Amino acid sequence: MDLDSVRTFVAAADAGQFQTAAAEMAVTQQAVSKRIAALERNLGVRLFTRSARGAELTIDGQAFLPHARELLRVAERAVASVRTGRRPLRVDVIASRGAASGVMRDFHRAHPEIELDVVMLFEIETAVAAIRSGVIDASFRAVGAPGQPLPEDIESVRVLDEPLQLLTGPAHELAGVRSVTVTQLVGHRIWMPGIVPGTEWAAYYDDLVAEFGLTIEATGPNFGSDALLDTIADTPALATFMGGLTRLVWPDGHGLRRIPVTGPTPVYPHSLLWHRDNPHPALATLRAYLAATAAGRGAAGTWAPGWVLPS
Repeated sequence: MDLDSVRTFVAAADAGQFQTAAAEMAVTQQAVSKRIAALERNLGVRLFTRSARGAELTIDGQAFLPHARELLRVAERAVASVRTGRRPLRVDVIASRGAASGVMRDFHRAHPEIELDVVMLFEIETAVAAIRSGVIDASFRAVGAPGQPLPEDIESVRVLDEPLQLLTGPAHELAGVRSVTVTQLVGHRIWMPGIVPGTEWAAYYDDLVAEFGLTIEATGPNFGSDALLDTIADTPALATFMGGLTRLVWPDGHGLRRIPVTGPTPVYPHSLLWHRDNPHPALATLRAYLAATAAGRGAAGTWAPGWVLPS
């Protein structure tokens, strides 16, 4: 159905005269008549009757009018959904409890006037494809992993280094220490069933193991963070790594400990990815916000794999 014809029909119905509708739409009266005639042929009914008083809606015209108005409203919403500056900024944060999610909550508090759509995409390939197709505007990722070069039209900047912490149960050998060095972790079993081969975090932990001789076990099914916390709380021989900015809640009886890792402090590097031709004005605001607020990138006494983006 031609929307110009529908728009003309609504204008004529509101004006009560084809001549007045033509003036409002800046077209000729003949153009109004042709559009309405075409719409009537498409619908197979008469929409107006002409009289000395002007154009009056038929019973079919009266029935069609509210639906015509809704068609125009839907069309306006469809255009607004993709019009730069009028649609929400769409950002991938990977997971709801991670550091990127916290960064976007802070951004929303700082800029409540910017409408946001927050999504969670698992694989970096999926996120990059979504950026290139315009499905999302940006994604938080650890980029530069071996064998995963970014396309030339994708820009990236390192925005946040998240310190790793050791998470233990109350009976673990290291549960009582205030901090632990990386070398002190050699020989301890670090259980991380959420590591998926081929992901950027798998590449990160592979390099961490190779660099410091740690033992990371990714065995067993991944039942989520709640099951992981239950197991760590009940198993003195196991610990796990957790991002220092990851939000976790566990029952009081678990007695879990979050212990800083030092000498050096392994940090997980978060970068923002976007398409170089993306004109969304809120994307520029987000990038400026991250440049001004994100701290700790490449700080002395920290470690990150050599393939990560420079600060």
